[in-house]
Amino acid sequence: MLQVTSSRLRLSPNSEHKPEAYDDLKLEFSPLLFSSLERYLPPAMLNLSRDAKIQFMRDILVRYFPEAERTRVSCFRSRLSHLLYTYMLQPLYKELQTLDETKFFVPSFLQAVNAGTEESFRNIIIEPTPGVYSFEMLQPNFCEMLISEVENIETWVHDKKFKIMRPNTMNKYGAVLDDFGLEPMLNKLMDIYLRPMAKVFFPEINKLALDSHHGFIVEYGADKDVELGFHVDDSEVTLNVCLGKEFFGGELYFRGVRCDKHVNTGTHQEEVGYYSHIPGRAVLHRGRHRHGARATTSGERLNLIMWCRSWCGECLRRKKERQHRAVAATKMELLKRDGISTS
Repeated sequence: MLQVTSSRLRLSPNSEHKPEAYDDLKLEFSPLLFSSLERYLPPAMLNLSRDAKIQFMRDILVRYFPEAERTRVSCFRSRLSHLLYTYMLQPLYKELQTLDETKFFVPSFLQAVNAGTEESFRNIIIEPTPGVYSFEMLQPNFCEMLISEVENIETWVHDKKFKIMRPNTMNKYGAVLDDFGLEPMLNKLMDIYLRPMAKVFFPEINKLALDSHHGFIVEYGADKDVELGFHVDDSEVTLNVCLGKEFFGGELYFRGVRCDKHVNTGTHQEEVGYYSHIPGRAVLHRGRHRHGARATTSGERLNLIMWCRSWCGECLRRKKERQHRAVAATKMELLKRDGISTS
C-alpha cells in the first residue's frame, strides 16, 4: 500500500525537479501528462519509485478524467500509430531511412569524423560565440530530399485528415522525424558522427552517454512559425542544421549557459552572440545554452533539429524493449502481406 504523508498536489509546479520519462507506458493517458503532473507531486513522493508515482498519478487522473474522454484518447492514439506505420512502408525516399555518408555529408565533415581528433574537428569549425560551434555538414541533395519528404508527410497527413504531433511546445509547424521511420538514421547520426564532436567540445557532458534523441523538422515563414522565443532545449547537446529554402532573417541569438535555477538571469556582454543560417551548415551547442530565433522576414526556412539526451539505464532498457517489439511487429506485418504463415 502506498503511504504518503500528504497526498495533496502542489499549487505550483516544482521547476527544479526533472520528471521521469513515461514514453513506455501503455495506459490510456499521454506520457506527457504524467511528466507534467509529476512536477506537482508532494515533496515526499519525488524520491519514491517510478511505479509508485505512476499509481498515485493514475488514481488522480482516473478520478477527474471522464471514462468517455479516456476512451476517445485511446482510440486516437491507436489510429495514429496505425497511420504512421502505414507511411513508414511507403515513404517518398526510402534511402533516407539509412545513412549513406558519401551522399549525405560534405567531404570536409567526413574527413574530420574519420580522423576523430580534436585538431581535425577544430579545422572545420568556427565559433561565432563561446560554446557554439558551426561547420559545413550536409550536401544540397540531402537537404532537398529531406525537405521533399517532410512536404510529402504533410500532404499525406492532410489527405488523411489527421493531426500529427508537432516538434515541441514552441514550434507549431514541422514534424517529428522519428514518427515516420527515420529513427534508425538519426540514431546512427548521433552515435557515429555527433558523439565524437561532443567529446571534444563538451567534455563535461561527455561523461554522460548520449544514448537517445528527439529528432524533428521546424518550419518558419509567413504562414508558419515566424520566430522562436528565448529558451533552453530539453537536451544535453543540440544539433541545428538549416536545410533551406530561400529566406531572409531568422538569425539565432545566444545568451550564455544556465542551469534551471538561473535560466532567467541577466546576460553578461561576453555571452552575447549571433549566428545567421546557411543551408547545409550546422550549429552544435549545449542544450542549456540560452537562445532564440529572430523573425524570418520573408521566404521559407526549414531546419533539422536533434536534441541529444542521456537516459538512465532503466529508461534505455525500456526504450530498447519498445524497439524490439516494434521490429517484431513490422516483420509480422510484412510476412502477412506476403502471404507467409506466422504460426
